[in-house]
Amino acid sequence: MLNLLLVTLGMAALTERLGLSMALGAFMAGMLISETPYRHQVEEDIKPFRDVLLGLFFVTIGMLLNIHVVLDHLWLVLALLVVPIVFKLVLISGLARLFGSRPGVAIRTGLGLAQAGEFGFVLLNQIDGLNLVDPVLIQVILASMLLSMLAAPFLIQYSDAIVLRFTANEWLMQSLNMTRIAVQRQSLQTEKHAIICGFGRSGQNLAHMLEREGITYVALDLDPDRVREAAGAGDTVVYGDAGRREALIAAGLHRAAALIITYNNTPSALKVLHHVQELEPALPVIVRTMDDSELDILQKAGATEVVPESIEGSLMLASHALVLLGVPMRRVVRGVQEARDARYSLLRGYFHGRDDEEDMVERESVRLHSISLGPQATSVGRRLGALGLDRIGVEVTAVRRRGIRAFDPEPDTVLEPGDIVVLRGQPEALEAAEARMLAG
Repeated sequence: MLNLLLVTLGMAALTERLGLSMALGAFMAGMLISETPYRHQVEEDIKPFRDVLLGLFFVTIGMLLNIHVVLDHLWLVLALLVVPIVFKLVLISGLARLFGSRPGVAIRTGLGLAQAGEFGFVLLNQIDGLNLVDPVLIQVILASMLLSMLAAPFLIQYSDAIVLRFTANEWLMQSLNMTRIAVQRQSLQTEKHAIICGFGRSGQNLAHMLEREGITYVALDLDPDRVREAAGAGDTVVYGDAGRREALIAAGLHRAAALIITYNNTPSALKVLHHVQELEPALPVIVRTMDDSELDILQKAGATEVVPESIEGSLMLASHALVLLGVPMRRVVRGVQEARDARYSLLRGYFHGRDDEEDMVERESVRLHSISLGPQATSVGRRLGALGLDRIGVEVTAVRRRGIRAFDPEPDTVLEPGDIVVLRGQPEALEAAEARMLAG
């Protein structure tokens, strides 16, 4: 809903003669929709247009800028850039401190909110339409607003360095945080322990199972309320960012028996894996992920095991269904174990439908695709190994012939008319493989 509201306000800013009442009407419409039970469906309906409209908004705003006016009034532009940013930084940081935030947190909050906002363009458009300010000054203000939005990512990226520069006790606070982690580590009675990155539901369930087996652990989490309540209940959890090298060292990375990343955030997991590979490359690391689309990336980064939730869920669903259908429990357990031992290779990828189109475009995930070979297909009469599908990144998972499906066919398998070949790979590679098999 926030994206919908921003797009609505942005399009209002682009319309030269749009009245203030229409802008406020769009604002109120967004607020009303956000409070209805239909907000999730509305957000899904407008998702295909969101990126296009946001891109159109920012591109068109950039087109409003007169670069000659900026060059002629460069010092004024810089003044209007610096003064509002500093003013908002001081104001927001002061309010954050007033409500109890630490100095470092207050400054980071101010840096994240100091730039100009999209609603400012709506007001600027109204001022220009009513001729309240000289057009040259409008261009100068517009330029300063655009530059402040351009500077925002850099302010956020280097916020830690800025905070350490201007906050005398920030080093002390970080040192105290590292000390708390180290104290928790030293309070453990055993030498080998597990490091749990993230103490949400998955992390807490894991911690309770480790405790039941007498295995000690140290958990790192960035939710202060969760850390406070869990630590008060006796869990060995401390506030700390697992993506930071110092936090991992303080948690006893060099003496740990295993590290488990329980949250579903691949960029953060890759950062943790990078530090582990630098400090303790032999340490076993288990990573949780949502599906198998990034399994290979995480394994190449050093993950010992990657546990995709969707695949584990399908395994549990299948095992319960098989047991209820009369399959012996021993055979079900063996089948589940064989799938896991095969590193999920039998379960990776699935046939995409129309509802999965958006996710496929966004993630470029591995998928399955079946091809029916007609009599005119150029691959008929040829061996699978001679087609060279592996060189374009496609794997043949099965061949169905006269109603009988053979998994993992041999390279010497000769294709016949009427065969249905099941392929697994990336979308572009699958298109190339289909063209090679049907048209040569």
